Amino acid sequence: MEFAIAAFLLALVVGLVVARPLLRGPEVDRREDERRATLEAAKEAKYREIRDAELDHQMGKLTDEDHRVTDRELRTQAIAILRELDALTPEDLESAPATDR
Repeated sequence: MEFAIAAFLLALVVGLVVARPLLRGPEVDRREDERRATLEAAKEAKYREIRDAELDHQMGKLTDEDHRVTDRELRTQAIAILRELDALTPEDLESAPATDR
């Protein structure tokens, strides 16, 4: 009898864990897709800025020191965007402020 109750409870817990993504609904998935798309666009823009700064340096528009400062700043910003992309989960979106949605 105890085994049957334990098996039932285990099945119930497994069922809830498996069904959780289905219970979230499409709204969370849509917000996650929008946030991911925004971050991907920001990442590509930042990569473009890094390439532009490198080209400006090669063409002599930026001094070595200016290029180092600019490059360091742009790469720091790019790393922050990449970390946000890596950390993106549905739970993050549910707790995000409404302005990010």
